[in-house]
Amino acid sequence: MTTVNQGSEGAITEYVTTTIGGQLFGLPISRVQDVFMPERLTRVPLASNDVAGVLNLRGRIVTAIDMRARLGLPKEDTGRPPMAVGVELRGESYGLLIDSIGEVMKLADEGREVNPVNLDPRMAKMSAGVHRLDGQLMVVLDVDRVLEIAPDKLAA
Repeated sequence: MTTVNQGSEGAITEYVTTTIGGQLFGLPISRVQDVFMPERLTRVPLASNDVAGVLNLRGRIVTAIDMRARLGLPKEDTGRPPMAVGVELRGESYGLLIDSIGEVMKLADEGREVNPVNLDPRMAKMSAGVHRLDGQLMVVLDVDRVLEIAPDKLAA
């Protein structure tokens, strides 16, 4: 599956869009393994609060990361079950718990901008730039940074 196409207008990247705390995020589709609704999360003793637990997904053990906690947002009280985006880093499977999944968007790489100076620092640490869309700012998540950041470093 290729996600970058060369054309006369330049490179295009496909993003899976998600919403977390009302903010639009995009994950490069090349990093997304699957999208699922997590069932039967098993809590991990002594794990940080952003590790929601582990689950078995088609025979693989997946660590569920609560993106709201990772971004310092309060828990959602809507009663809806969270969605998860499956990603992989160094052979380990992770499920990023999000509020909702959106559509797949094809955006020109030349339209991606550096993080604005007023972007929330917690988001900026996990961002690979932003795309300005019609009335919205889509923060491009850098999956490596999302999974590498220790929660106590976010407060700094």
